[in-house]
Amino acid sequence: MIKMKIAIIALVMICSQSMFSQSKTVSGSVKDATGELLPGVSVIVKGTQKGVQTDFDGLFMIDNVQSTDELVFAYIGMTGKTVLVGANTRIDVVLIESLESLDEIVIVGYGQQSRTTVTGAIATVKSEDISALPVTNAESALQGRAAGLTITNSGSPGSSPSVLIRGLGSVGNNSPLYVIDGVIVGNLSGISPNDIETVSVLKDASTTAVYGAQGSNGVVVVTTKQGKNGKGRLSFNTYTGFQTVTQRYDVLETIDYLKYAGELGVFPNRPLSTYKTNTDWQDEIFRVGMIQDYNLSYSGGTENSTHLFSGEYLKQEGTLIDSGFERYSFRANSSAKFGKVRVGESMSISFGKQNPERDEEGRSLIEHAIKSAPYLSVYNASNLGGFQGPSSSADGQDAVNPVRAQTIGNAINKTLGIIGNVYAEVEIIDGLKFKSQVGLDYYSYDNSSFKPSYSDDSVEGSTTHAQNYAAITRNTGSGQTIIFDNSLTYNTTIADKHNIEALLLVEKYEGQNKNLNASSRNAVTDEVNQVSNEDSSVSSGSSEVNKIGYLGRINYNFDGKYIASASLRRDASSRFGANKRWANFYSASAGWNIAKESFMEDSHFSNLKLRASYGTVGSDAIGDYLYAPSLTGGFEYPIGGAVAFGVTANGGSNQDLQWETKEIINVGLDAGLFNEKFTASLEYYQNTSNDLLIYIPAVLSSGINAGSLPVNAGSVETKGFELVLGFNDYDGDFTWSANLNLGTSKNEVLSLGARDEITGSQYKLGGGDVTRTVVGESLFHFYGLVSDGIYQNQDEVDAVFTANPNQVIVKPGDIRFKDLNGDGTINSEDRTIIGNPFPDITYGLNLDAKYKNFDMSLFITGVAGNEIFNTNTYDLVGGANRLFNVSQSYYNNKWSAANPTGTEPRVLGAPQNNGISDRFVEDGSYTRLKNVSLGYTLPSEMFEKYFSKLRVYVSGTNLVTISDYSGLDPEIGGDEYGIDRGNYPQPKSVLLGIQVSF
Repeated sequence: MIKMKIAIIALVMICSQSMFSQSKTVSGSVKDATGELLPGVSVIVKGTQKGVQTDFDGLFMIDNVQSTDELVFAYIGMTGKTVLVGANTRIDVVLIESLESLDEIVIVGYGQQSRTTVTGAIATVKSEDISALPVTNAESALQGRAAGLTITNSGSPGSSPSVLIRGLGSVGNNSPLYVIDGVIVGNLSGISPNDIETVSVLKDASTTAVYGAQGSNGVVVVTTKQGKNGKGRLSFNTYTGFQTVTQRYDVLETIDYLKYAGELGVFPNRPLSTYKTNTDWQDEIFRVGMIQDYNLSYSGGTENSTHLFSGEYLKQEGTLIDSGFERYSFRANSSAKFGKVRVGESMSISFGKQNPERDEEGRSLIEHAIKSAPYLSVYNASNLGGFQGPSSSADGQDAVNPVRAQTIGNAINKTLGIIGNVYAEVEIIDGLKFKSQVGLDYYSYDNSSFKPSYSDDSVEGSTTHAQNYAAITRNTGSGQTIIFDNSLTYNTTIADKHNIEALLLVEKYEGQNKNLNASSRNAVTDEVNQVSNEDSSVSSGSSEVNKIGYLGRINYNFDGKYIASASLRRDASSRFGANKRWANFYSASAGWNIAKESFMEDSHFSNLKLRASYGTVGSDAIGDYLYAPSLTGGFEYPIGGAVAFGVTANGGSNQDLQWETKEIINVGLDAGLFNEKFTASLEYYQNTSNDLLIYIPAVLSSGINAGSLPVNAGSVETKGFELVLGFNDYDGDFTWSANLNLGTSKNEVLSLGARDEITGSQYKLGGGDVTRTVVGESLFHFYGLVSDGIYQNQDEVDAVFTANPNQVIVKPGDIRFKDLNGDGTINSEDRTIIGNPFPDITYGLNLDAKYKNFDMSLFITGVAGNEIFNTNTYDLVGGANRLFNVSQSYYNNKWSAANPTGTEPRVLGAPQNNGISDRFVEDGSYTRLKNVSLGYTLPSEMFEKYFSKLRVYVSGTNLVTISDYSGLDPEIGGDEYGIDRGNYPQPKSVLLGIQVSF
């Protein structure tokens, strides 16, 4: 019996071993960390010659594999992976980039470098980060992605954000230079975010000096996607969703509004039935806006040629009524190699159509909405045009009906943009290449508006808001820049350790633009939307700018350990006279990769590089022809007893006008630990701008119409730190990464030449300037009085106004301002710095995680240490000292005899109450959940016959904002830094998207 049992056990073991060792077929897929399937991956049975490669769709199948076998997956640029077959018949593998691949290439000016040999300050943003946000402008997607990059967005669809690299350095233009595939362009509005492969932000002299005259404010270099070798791939990406603004100012409803009117001594004269209306004007101007985007691309190539074609349609409805943006864009990139000659082209065209916010009387829709009387209805069919507005005689106010202002007639801005280049490159001998390239940036615009006749005033004989004619306006224009450059590049390695790269380049820049502006009226009909000669006005203009530059650059590294780079560029610009037209700009940098030293061999550092750079860059960002006298017309002269039309000097000329220059010092330390699992980078920079291009007032006796002269005067110093920390875990089913970046910036005016100060940004009509620039302080700071509570009694008033104790303007209930100069009165001499619109710190945090087929990303951005001048507060606290709607908080807390402890000033108080003061300055710091998304990629075995990738996702943008700011949006975009005039707020959005590859 025992022998029988032993025999059965042995038989079972033999059969089990036979079954376990039975050969089988294993199939599967190989993807990269982004979920893209990889063709050409080597799949080999370990210890044998047996193997296959993944096909064009990233799929493989291998026969006669044993369960005990191990499959080795290998791909250039990726870290290999070994997997035990076991009981599996399907194996799906994800390969991650190797350390060598991560360090392989960084895009720099006029070329590329190995990351390990870069000595300058460069931040790189990849395509997946750019396409993660539903934005109409690629610049907006860069926000929070790179240290030292400050981007301020507007909620207006189709608008371009404000972009600063390392803060301010000039009193004039501070915008960076944009380069797309080697073509210098004005901004990134004409390119689809889906077409971008990488963006490199160049921040120091060693990276920007090669652009000489144009790199003073930093450079944003964009590389678009190119075709790849292999089977053609068709990709389709789309998303759709809704956007909304939920924040509102809390203003009075009809009952409290009428009580407040009585306190002002104003008694609206309307039928009693009117006061049953309670219009929420803010709700009337906001709406839920839909957004949708469709992107289709096709790419492919062979060993000697590649191609990519893409098209996109974007439509965004604004959250303000009757506003929105549409864009059609198309791109074609291709290259081909014929022996030692490579030719290629990159071409894009975009068509844009914007329905902008239409301000009226110089005020935004939001300002009109918060001022309007709540008892008035939006519409009145009896009025010409169909809208209802106030009557000054009946309502005691004149706020514009914002719905009528935005919806009557139309306003359409159309744009066309073409960006492209063609190039040819020939390898003359080994390592020596000659490249010739021609680039084009062309744009045109056609802005039109039509406002028919209307009358919002239903009171007989009153015309508070009325127009008895149709108004037609046309503004058209176009411009182009053509850039022609020729370069010689030489790369060589001596004794396997001395690596040398040299570049010689000649670049010519030609720019032209022209415009035509026309307007007229039509008092006969509202049906003709054409310019005529009735009360017409016509003007036109044109200008040209030409530049030429010569560049020499040499890069050297010894075995990637000791690194040095130097460049010299000589530029000329037509914006300066012949005696000051040329200038030289140079840079030098050095680096030491400590991790490659022998004493670091056993350390955990995969990278430890110390680097430093110094150099100069220039700016000619000033108007054309200012070195020469110019004339302007439209003047009348009495000659011979009659009126004669003539001209006069428009602006004074300055033959000695020259380049504004900036000296840049940069010191950095890069570190990587455990094969780049942990990364860190720390930078210190100091920029000093000299010979600032500014205007000084001209004396009246000069007869200059413009009233100012352009000069080189003054200097500004900007300095700060930047820190980038990263963590990457790509092992196992659950992988995640975290990246934090933050940057600081502080500027100080060192000199303004002969000027004592520069002021700007008018407060209210005739109310003075909000900003000031003086030596020893930061640029464009807010300047005004400092409040110190409310006067509760006459004794408190008299204690301040000791120099004028009999004054009767300031009374109890008015704001007590600090007498900073101690002269016993409050006046303009008591003004001081009350805020800075520029943040001390900008930061961004990006978290990505994947578990099997699920992926999630979370992106947070924010600023700290800045202030906002909120002009809306002026309206909300009755700043005009007349009847407009006000905030509920002001109404409840205003000082009065019945409320002597009120924290807000009395009604119809002293004019100083509403002058420029810290009363209207608020903390502008915020932290914003910029984007959060959750996606799922369907297993490839479900659809491998049809698709190579199918991912669905849901995404939310601007869902949470943490801020103490009382306005609708603490991120204040527009042309004025940090001044909120009812600016278009950014919306919250929720989207559903699909990504498909065939």
